[in-house]
Amino acid sequence: MSKIYLSAKLPELGTSLLKEAALEYHVYEGSGLISKKELIENIADCDVLICPLSTQVDREVIDAAPHLKLIANFGAGYNNIDTAYAKEKNIYVTNTPVVSTNATAELTAGLIIALSRRIVEGDRLMHDKGFDGWAPLFFLGHELKGKTLGIIGMGQIGQALAQMMNAFGMNILYNQRHPSPSELEEKLQAAYVSQEEVFQQADVLTLHAPLTEDTRHLVTSETFKQMKDSAFLINAARGPLVDEEALLQALKDKQIAGAALDVYEFEPKVTEGLKELSNVILTPHIGNASVEARDQMAEIVAKNAIAIKNQEPVKHIVNGLD
Repeated sequence: MSKIYLSAKLPELGTSLLKEAALEYHVYEGSGLISKKELIENIADCDVLICPLSTQVDREVIDAAPHLKLIANFGAGYNNIDTAYAKEKNIYVTNTPVVSTNATAELTAGLIIALSRRIVEGDRLMHDKGFDGWAPLFFLGHELKGKTLGIIGMGQIGQALAQMMNAFGMNILYNQRHPSPSELEEKLQAAYVSQEEVFQQADVLTLHAPLTEDTRHLVTSETFKQMKDSAFLINAARGPLVDEEALLQALKDKQIAGAALDVYEFEPKVTEGLKELSNVILTPHIGNASVEARDQMAEIVAKNAIAIKNQEPVKHIVNGLD
């Protein structure tokens, strides 16, 4: 009998599937995030750990679970897990890719619109002192039509966002390690240019790259010097892609016009000073926080746990085990 530990509550669809498969599982019921001590205490005899991005699974945690066969990460990213060590221990690490694509792209589009038209600023104003009435020069924002959207990382989310923003009449430039096929570029109406050109030409720069040693601090003080002083930065990918101290200084120096962040360099902490700026939108890592996306993610992790019980292949392996 496989024993499963969930280090956070799942949408009901996931636990329903586990129940139907007659699997024994236990769920962390505490308030806030699970502590490392409590995680270690609860996985000693488990075959499967289902965990969110906020659960850190390092060597000490892995060594505390000698029967572990699968770490099913509830999220597309998996930087919270020592995947190389799990591979050494012959433990599968899986993620939940693709299903969060639309939700994350929609949130990014929403942040772009909100920042360009100062929607959050306007909401704060109306919740506070209100306004005196309509005036020709009052609370001006910018339209997106005819502006350039620069995308770093044209994966599934970048592609979905490009399609959405085409409807707003934006020009799409992108950069990644290699150009996309010409057929895809034509479909997305997107042009491949150098990273430097994306930084220089973008009216809105949005990040959709994975976090690796090469992409950590992809955006630095040097990046902001290349950007238009009217440009906006959006990060709904991985927090450490942006040097947040450099971002704060760039905003103070008016090197760029604003920023919207859904992820943070030292998450869940926010760099001191960003909260005080009216031209910064901060959301609590809700890129894929839709009922639809989270249900699909729960289905993936539950079905992988069931596959382990039935000695069947698991899906979406990220640490190279066949």
